[in-house]
Amino acid sequence: MLSSMRKFIKKLIGKPQIVYAHCDVPCGIYDPHQAQIAALTVIRMIDLIHDHAKAIEAGDHKGEGELELRNNLIRAVAVKEEHAEMCKKEIRIIWGDYFKDEYLKKYPELNDLTHKIMQLGSKARQTVDRKVAADLLAAVNRFAEIFWESKSIATKRVKAPYKPEEEVVYPVLG
Repeated sequence: MLSSMRKFIKKLIGKPQIVYAHCDVPCGIYDPHQAQIAALTVIRMIDLIHDHAKAIEAGDHKGEGELELRNNLIRAVAVKEEHAEMCKKEIRIIWGDYFKDEYLKKYPELNDLTHKIMQLGSKARQTVDRKVAADLLAAVNRFAEIFWESKSIATKRVKAPYKPEEEVVYPVLG
């Protein structure tokens, strides 16, 4: 029975063909905003991790049981890990798919900056050091400035309207 199913599927699909595309999804839509939000989330989760750890150590459960606090601590660590990796992924895609040789020549810091973001993203996963996370956001903000400048779009720095209330680079539109 399995043999006949395999034959049917092979007949249905046909011979595999090689396909080519200039990027993952050739849509031309790139924006460093997701990386910035991810970096902000890393900072926020580190703040929450420290808050939960202090509450557990002090026995200050504020209506929550210790188990609930530990659960929240573990969840914050998981979210921090996920968003540090997401930040790296978003930057990697823009760096690899959007920035061509002409941009690398125009912005000689770009390769080193991207490498720095990769290292800081990894370090943010390994630690609960807020300065590392803040450095990650600063590097991603610089990357965003270069990105928007490459499109001849001015930027501005705006304090995020939510915790951790850090500055983020936004394009000036319209």
